[in-house]
Amino acid sequence: MPGGRWCSGGMLAGMEGRDGMRAADADRQAVAERLRVAVDEGRLDLHEYDERLQRAYASRTYGELDALVTDLPAPAAPVASELATRPDAVPSPSEGARPGGVPSPSAAGRSSLTSSATALWLAEVWLPYLRVIAIVVTVWAVTSALSTDLLYFWPAWVAGPWGGVLLVRTVAGLVGGEPQRQAEQRERRRERRRAKRARKRELAAAEGNTRDPEQALPAAGEDRRVPVGELPAASEERQGPVSAA
Repeated sequence: MPGGRWCSGGMLAGMEGRDGMRAADADRQAVAERLRVAVDEGRLDLHEYDERLQRAYASRTYGELDALVTDLPAPAAPVASELATRPDAVPSPSEGARPGGVPSPSAAGRSSLTSSATALWLAEVWLPYLRVIAIVVTVWAVTSALSTDLLYFWPAWVAGPWGGVLLVRTVAGLVGGEPQRQAEQRERRRERRRAKRARKRELAAAEGNTRDPEQALPAAGEDRRVPVGELPAASEERQGPVSAA
């Protein structure tokens, strides 16, 4: 039927369109979590995990992310991302929003992650500046109090140029997405550390299992071994009747 052909063609076009859509930070983190679960379960080794993790954070579209988990089973629990289960239907145009303009949980999660990453990045940029300015202003205030005169406010020469440089860096970083990149790098390092710890635990457990049979073999051999101290006593018992004769 023409309608059926149009419907199937529309669905295929929708799937192809989804593969070309841009992925969000929450989608990349969801794929990274699936990869971490896979390496914990032994489905991936550390080399494959590290390679796929780098490709996940460098991916830009849903198609690139889907290619990293096609040979992995679906997670048991739903993940806050569209990649948790691949949809079979065309996504609605209003995806990410509910009727009445209320954002969906996935959109709210993405916005909260972005805001937290931005706040953390701003703290890393401005906290050293604020600490140093507080110290120099305190020194200026103490010296002014000791001299009983209001001295020249020399901390302005420290706060002004440094603050201008930080302001330019803040604007450029927010426009260029520097908070999101640093958050992805931190998450990547955290995932690598988790994978390494899990791999070390697996190797330690494997070494413990191989050592148990090796430790049991000498114990069994010691039961069959005759103590050396008993050999002279046995020989003396055999020589006793000969000397008496």
